[in-house]
Amino acid sequence: MFRVLVPVDFSEEAANALAFAMELTSSGSAITEVIHVVEYPIGAAIDPVGMAVPTPYDPEFIDLLRENAEKRMGEFLGKFKGAMSYAIEVGNPFFEITEKITKMDANLVVMGTKGASGLKEFFIGSNAEKVVRRATCPVITLAQPTRVEDITDIVFATNITDISEQLVMHVKQLQNIFNARIHLLRINTPNNFERDEVAGTALEDLAKRFMLKDYTINIYNDVYEDQGILSFAKKIDASMIAMGTHGRKGLGHLLSGSLAEDVVNHAKRPIWTYQIPKK
Repeated sequence: MFRVLVPVDFSEEAANALAFAMELTSSGSAITEVIHVVEYPIGAAIDPVGMAVPTPYDPEFIDLLRENAEKRMGEFLGKFKGAMSYAIEVGNPFFEITEKITKMDANLVVMGTKGASGLKEFFIGSNAEKVVRRATCPVITLAQPTRVEDITDIVFATNITDISEQLVMHVKQLQNIFNARIHLLRINTPNNFERDEVAGTALEDLAKRFMLKDYTINIYNDVYEDQGILSFAKKIDASMIAMGTHGRKGLGHLLSGSLAEDVVNHAKRPIWTYQIPKK
Protein backbone atom coordinates (compact mmCIF):
# COMPACT_ATOMS: atom_id res chain seq x y z
CA MET A 1 0.00 0.00 0.00
CA PHE A 2 1.46 3.36 -1.09
CA ARG A 3 0.69 5.97 1.58
CA VAL A 4 0.81 9.74 1.00
CA LEU A 5 0.60 12.33 3.78
CA VAL A 6 -0.59 15.86 2.99
CA PRO A 7 -0.15 18.59 5.66
CA VAL A 8 -2.66 21.38 5.03
CA ASP A 9 -3.36 24.90 6.26
CA PHE A 10 -6.55 25.33 4.16
CA SER A 11 -4.77 27.66 1.70
CA GLU A 12 -4.89 27.56 -2.10
CA GLU A 13 -1.42 26.03 -2.16
CA ALA A 14 -2.50 23.30 0.24
CA ALA A 15 -5.51 22.60 -1.99
CA ASN A 16 -3.17 22.24 -4.98
CA ALA A 17 -1.03 19.78 -3.03
CA LEU A 18 -4.03 17.72 -1.94
CA ALA A 19 -5.48 17.61 -5.46
CA PHE A 20 -2.13 16.36 -6.77
CA ALA A 21 -1.85 13.75 -4.01
CA MET A 22 -5.38 12.47 -4.56
CA GLU A 23 -4.76 12.07 -8.28
CA LEU A 24 -1.52 10.28 -7.48
CA THR A 25 -3.31 7.83 -5.18
CA SER A 26 -6.43 7.36 -7.29
CA SER A 27 -5.68 3.66 -7.76
CA GLY A 28 -6.99 1.18 -5.21
CA SER A 29 -3.50 0.31 -3.98
CA ALA A 30 -2.73 3.80 -2.62
CA ILE A 31 -4.20 6.13 -0.01
CA THR A 32 -4.04 9.81 0.92
CA GLU A 33 -4.14 11.03 4.51
CA VAL A 34 -4.47 14.68 5.53
CA ILE A 35 -3.13 16.35 8.66
CA HIS A 36 -3.68 19.82 10.07
CA VAL A 37 -1.72 20.96 13.11
CA VAL A 38 -3.01 23.74 15.32
CA GLU A 39 0.01 25.33 16.95
CA TYR A 40 -0.89 25.99 20.57
CA PRO A 41 0.12 29.56 21.53
CA ILE A 42 2.36 29.04 24.52
CA GLY A 43 2.93 32.22 26.49
CA ALA A 44 4.86 33.00 29.64
CA ALA A 45 4.00 34.45 33.03
CA ILE A 46 6.18 36.01 35.72
CA ASP A 47 6.32 34.17 39.04
CA PRO A 48 6.68 35.95 42.44
CA VAL A 49 10.49 35.95 42.21
CA GLY A 50 10.53 37.46 38.73
CA MET A 51 11.21 34.27 36.74
CA ALA A 52 9.39 33.59 33.46
CA VAL A 53 7.42 30.33 33.53
CA PRO A 54 5.29 28.75 30.75
CA THR A 55 1.57 29.28 31.05
CA PRO A 56 -0.33 26.01 31.51
CA TYR A 57 -2.45 24.45 28.79
CA ASP A 58 -6.11 25.46 28.93
CA PRO A 59 -8.22 22.37 28.05
CA GLU A 60 -11.24 24.46 27.12
CA PHE A 61 -9.17 26.64 24.82
CA ILE A 62 -7.65 23.54 23.17
CA ASP A 63 -11.14 22.14 22.61
CA LEU A 64 -12.15 25.43 21.00
CA LEU A 65 -9.11 25.39 18.71
CA ARG A 66 -9.82 21.80 17.69
CA GLU A 67 -13.51 22.50 17.11
CA ASN A 68 -12.70 25.44 14.85
CA ALA A 69 -10.13 23.37 12.94
CA GLU A 70 -12.66 20.54 12.49
CA LYS A 71 -15.11 23.00 10.93
CA ARG A 72 -12.50 24.43 8.58
CA MET A 73 -11.31 20.93 7.65
CA GLY A 74 -14.85 19.92 6.74
CA GLU A 75 -15.22 22.96 4.48
CA PHE A 76 -11.80 22.36 2.94
CA LEU A 77 -12.27 18.66 2.20
CA GLY A 78 -15.78 19.35 0.92
CA LYS A 79 -14.19 20.77 -2.23
CA PHE A 80 -12.76 17.35 -3.11
CA LYS A 81 -14.45 14.21 -4.33
CA GLY A 82 -13.60 10.91 -2.72
CA ALA A 83 -13.22 9.71 0.84
CA MET A 84 -10.00 10.31 2.76
CA SER A 85 -8.93 10.11 6.37
CA TYR A 86 -7.63 13.11 8.26
CA ALA A 87 -6.16 14.06 11.61
CA ILE A 88 -6.23 17.30 13.54
CA GLU A 89 -3.53 17.72 16.17
CA VAL A 90 -2.73 20.48 18.62
CA GLY A 91 0.92 21.05 19.45
CA ASN A 92 4.23 21.58 17.66
CA PRO A 93 3.62 21.28 13.89
CA PHE A 94 6.98 19.76 12.96
CA PHE A 95 6.80 17.21 15.77
CA GLU A 96 3.21 16.22 14.98
CA ILE A 97 3.89 15.87 11.25
CA THR A 98 7.02 13.78 11.73
CA GLU A 99 5.17 11.63 14.26
CA LYS A 100 2.42 11.09 11.69
CA ILE A 101 4.98 10.15 9.02
CA THR A 102 6.30 7.45 11.34
CA LYS A 103 2.93 6.19 12.56
CA MET A 104 1.41 5.77 9.12
CA ASP A 105 4.72 4.63 7.60
CA ALA A 106 4.30 7.25 4.87
CA ASN A 107 5.94 6.68 1.50
CA LEU A 108 5.62 10.31 0.46
CA VAL A 109 4.74 13.75 1.84
CA VAL A 110 3.11 16.29 -0.49
CA MET A 111 3.10 19.92 0.72
CA GLY A 112 1.97 23.24 -0.65
CA THR A 113 4.43 26.13 -0.75
CA LYS A 114 4.17 29.74 -1.89
CA GLY A 115 7.03 29.29 -4.33
CA ALA A 116 9.19 32.39 -4.71
CA SER A 117 7.92 33.73 -1.40
CA GLY A 118 9.74 30.83 0.20
CA LEU A 119 9.01 28.22 2.75
CA LYS A 120 8.99 30.97 5.38
CA GLU A 121 5.49 31.80 4.09
CA PHE A 122 4.23 28.24 4.37
CA PHE A 123 1.55 27.41 6.92
CA ILE A 124 3.96 26.37 9.64
CA GLY A 125 6.81 28.73 8.83
CA SER A 126 10.22 27.28 9.63
CA ASN A 127 8.63 23.91 10.45
CA ALA A 128 8.14 23.35 6.71
CA GLU A 129 11.87 23.68 6.17
CA LYS A 130 12.38 21.09 8.89
CA VAL A 131 10.03 18.67 7.13
CA VAL A 132 11.93 19.03 3.84
CA ARG A 133 15.25 18.67 5.66
CA ARG A 134 14.41 15.91 8.11
CA ALA A 135 11.56 13.76 6.74
CA THR A 136 12.36 10.05 6.61
CA CYS A 137 10.51 9.67 3.31
CA PRO A 138 10.55 11.68 0.06
CA VAL A 139 8.80 15.07 0.03
CA ILE A 140 7.17 16.84 -2.91
CA THR A 141 6.57 20.58 -2.60
CA LEU A 142 4.47 22.46 -5.13
CA ALA A 143 2.75 25.81 -5.46
CA GLN A 144 0.81 25.75 -8.71
CA PRO A 145 -1.98 23.37 -9.75
CA THR A 146 -0.22 20.30 -11.13
CA ARG A 147 -1.56 17.23 -12.90
CA VAL A 148 0.15 13.87 -12.54
CA GLU A 149 0.06 13.27 -16.30
CA ASP A 150 2.07 16.46 -16.84
CA ILE A 151 5.10 15.09 -14.96
CA THR A 152 7.04 13.82 -17.98
CA ASP A 153 10.58 15.18 -17.52
CA ILE A 154 12.38 15.09 -14.16
CA VAL A 155 15.71 16.85 -13.57
CA PHE A 156 17.81 14.83 -11.11
CA ALA A 157 20.48 17.24 -9.84
CA THR A 158 23.55 15.68 -8.21
CA ASN A 159 27.18 16.54 -7.58
CA ILE A 160 27.91 12.79 -7.92
CA THR A 161 30.15 12.61 -4.83
CA ASP A 162 27.27 12.40 -2.35
CA ILE A 163 25.21 9.87 -4.27
CA SER A 164 23.72 6.95 -2.36
CA GLU A 165 21.95 3.77 -3.37
CA GLN A 166 18.84 4.70 -1.36
CA LEU A 167 18.59 8.08 -3.06
CA VAL A 168 18.88 6.64 -6.57
CA MET A 169 16.43 3.82 -5.79
CA HIS A 170 13.88 6.41 -4.69
CA VAL A 171 14.51 8.44 -7.85
CA LYS A 172 13.95 5.30 -9.95
CA GLN A 173 10.69 4.72 -8.09
CA LEU A 174 9.73 8.34 -8.79
CA GLN A 175 10.46 7.81 -12.48
CA ASN A 176 8.31 4.68 -12.55
CA ILE A 177 5.38 6.40 -10.81
CA PHE A 178 5.22 9.12 -13.46
CA ASN A 179 6.66 7.13 -16.38
CA ALA A 180 8.98 10.09 -16.91
CA ARG A 181 12.39 10.70 -18.46
CA ILE A 182 15.25 11.45 -16.04
CA HIS A 183 17.70 14.23 -16.87
CA LEU A 184 20.88 13.68 -14.85
CA LEU A 185 22.39 17.09 -14.11
CA ARG A 186 25.70 18.28 -12.73
CA ILE A 187 26.14 22.03 -12.17
CA ASN A 188 29.59 23.48 -12.76
CA THR A 189 30.34 26.53 -10.61
CA PRO A 190 33.56 28.57 -10.38
CA ASN A 191 34.32 26.99 -6.99
CA ASN A 192 33.38 23.45 -8.03
CA PHE A 193 34.35 23.05 -11.66
CA GLU A 194 35.01 19.91 -13.69
CA ARG A 195 35.65 19.54 -17.41
CA ASP A 196 32.57 18.35 -19.30
CA GLU A 197 34.36 15.16 -20.30
CA VAL A 198 35.10 14.26 -16.67
CA ALA A 199 31.67 15.20 -15.31
CA GLY A 200 29.88 13.55 -18.23
CA THR A 201 31.76 10.29 -17.76
CA ALA A 202 30.99 10.30 -14.04
CA LEU A 203 27.27 10.79 -14.72
CA GLU A 204 27.28 8.03 -17.32
CA ASP A 205 29.04 5.68 -14.89
CA LEU A 206 26.39 6.53 -12.28
CA ALA A 207 23.60 5.71 -14.73
CA LYS A 208 25.17 2.38 -15.67
CA ARG A 209 25.93 1.47 -12.06
CA PHE A 210 22.30 1.85 -11.06
CA MET A 211 20.91 0.59 -14.39
CA LEU A 212 18.96 3.73 -15.16
CA LYS A 213 16.72 3.76 -18.21
CA ASP A 214 15.33 6.59 -20.33
CA TYR A 215 17.78 9.27 -19.18
CA THR A 216 19.94 12.08 -20.51
CA ILE A 217 23.36 13.37 -19.37
CA ASN A 218 23.73 17.09 -18.76
CA ILE A 219 26.40 19.51 -17.51
CA TYR A 220 25.38 23.14 -16.96
CA ASN A 221 27.54 26.13 -16.00
CA ASP A 222 26.39 28.79 -13.57
CA VAL A 223 27.77 31.01 -10.82
CA TYR A 224 25.51 29.42 -8.19
CA GLU A 225 24.40 25.81 -7.99
CA ASP A 226 20.78 26.49 -7.06
CA GLN A 227 20.36 29.04 -9.86
CA GLY A 228 21.99 26.62 -12.30
CA ILE A 229 19.49 23.90 -11.41
CA LEU A 230 16.55 26.25 -11.82
CA SER A 231 17.88 27.70 -15.09
CA PHE A 232 18.47 24.28 -16.62
CA ALA A 233 15.02 23.07 -15.57
CA LYS A 234 13.50 26.16 -17.20
CA LYS A 235 15.60 25.68 -20.33
CA ILE A 236 14.29 22.16 -21.00
CA ASP A 237 10.82 22.95 -19.56
CA ALA A 238 11.17 20.19 -16.96
CA SER A 239 8.04 19.28 -15.02
CA MET A 240 9.82 18.39 -11.75
CA ILE A 241 13.21 18.72 -10.04
CA ALA A 242 14.55 15.88 -7.87
CA MET A 243 17.47 16.19 -5.48
CA GLY A 244 18.90 14.84 -2.26
CA THR A 245 19.28 16.82 0.95
CA HIS A 246 21.78 16.16 3.73
CA GLY A 247 19.31 16.89 6.51
CA ARG A 248 21.79 19.08 8.37
CA LYS A 249 20.66 20.62 11.63
CA GLY A 250 22.04 22.94 14.26
CA LEU A 251 25.37 24.62 13.53
CA GLY A 252 25.96 22.48 10.43
CA HIS A 253 22.79 23.81 8.83
CA LEU A 254 23.55 27.37 9.94
CA LEU A 255 27.01 27.30 8.32
CA SER A 256 26.27 25.24 5.20
CA GLY A 257 22.65 26.04 4.55
CA SER A 258 20.65 23.75 2.32
CA LEU A 259 20.78 23.65 -1.47
CA ALA A 260 17.46 21.80 -1.52
CA GLU A 261 15.75 24.50 0.55
CA ASP A 262 17.21 27.22 -1.68
CA VAL A 263 15.79 25.51 -4.77
CA VAL A 264 12.40 24.93 -3.14
CA ASN A 265 12.27 28.58 -2.07
CA HIS A 266 12.58 29.83 -5.64
CA ALA A 267 11.16 27.08 -7.83
CA LYS A 268 8.11 27.54 -10.03
CA ARG A 269 7.72 23.78 -10.56
CA PRO A 270 7.28 20.80 -8.20
CA ILE A 271 10.38 19.79 -6.22
CA TRP A 272 11.04 16.25 -4.97
CA THR A 273 13.56 15.86 -2.14
CA TYR A 274 14.91 12.94 -0.16
CA GLN A 275 17.26 12.98 2.83
CA ILE A 276 20.56 11.35 1.88
CA PRO A 277 21.35 8.70 4.54
CA LYS A 278 24.40 9.49 6.63
CA LYS A 279 27.38 7.26 5.89
